[in-house]
Amino acid sequence: MSSELSPRPAAAPAAADGDNRYKSVQLKLKKLAAAMDASSDELGALRRGMRANAERTEALAVDIANAHLDARFVELTNTVAVALGGAAHDVGKLHQSAQDVAASAHEAQRTHSTLYGALDDLRSGRRERTPKPGFFAR
Repeated sequence: MSSELSPRPAAAPAAADGDNRYKSVQLKLKKLAAAMDASSDELGALRRGMRANAERTEALAVDIANAHLDARFVELTNTVAVALGGAAHDVGKLHQSAQDVAASAHEAQRTHSTLYGALDDLRSGRRERTPKPGFFAR
């Protein structure tokens, strides 16, 4: 794993428009779920890398102490190891949150499909235009 952060091309976000047609909502939910799945994967890799760096840094602190270098360097190296471990822990919590949001987005897409899929099939299969929602509520 590289020690330098580099930007990665992000997926295009779903448009935040007023288009609430069935297929449009399904596409937006699919994009959200895919983006959260990708984020979850990247956060998992980041956490593993940080954890590995923390462990290597702890071992380095032991090596520095065994080499009888100045105790200040041992203390500084241990401080870095603890900071990396803490950051890895926090990234782990963020990773779990991303997984939860991805699961919720997948579930919302399935629920939306269950509730409105048959209606969309019916409306899409007709040649006649269907009134806008709320037309019959007047």
